[in-house]
Amino acid sequence: MNIESKLKELGLKLPPASKPVGVYQPFTVSGKLVFLSGQLSKDQGGKVLAGKVGKDLTAEEGRKAAELAVLNALSVMHHLIGVKKIARVLKVTGFVQTSPDFYEIPSVLNRASEILCEVFGEAGVHARSAVGMASLPFNAAVEIELILELE
Repeated sequence: MNIESKLKELGLKLPPASKPVGVYQPFTVSGKLVFLSGQLSKDQGGKVLAGKVGKDLTAEEGRKAAELAVLNALSVMHHLIGVKKIARVLKVTGFVQTSPDFYEIPSVLNRASEILCEVFGEAGVHARSAVGMASLPFNAAVEIELILELE
């Protein structure tokens, strides 16, 4: 699978793979499982799409933040793991920094799920948790972590 070609068809581009900003790895492997560290809503230049969805950002801007976060996750998968080794996406956990009265968290994270399904087809259909947060690192609007199965 050529992930970059598929993303190009979708009008999307992978950012450079992010480097950890602490004492942790971008992912760990146990048997056939890969646990991907949380990826933030950062653009191609590394600028964080920041703020609380429902206060500083609209739901649509939140969807864009989810898109950025999942593209960063795909970048780690592509550049560090190699997508040809990925059998399927098992679980997505999405954290959305929100105002206290914002309840559309699943619709924000749907954008990330849509991209994974478009890129991986049936192998991209996954279990998911959608969680609203009071704050996220660097004031990021969205953080996404993945659990993957290897071939």
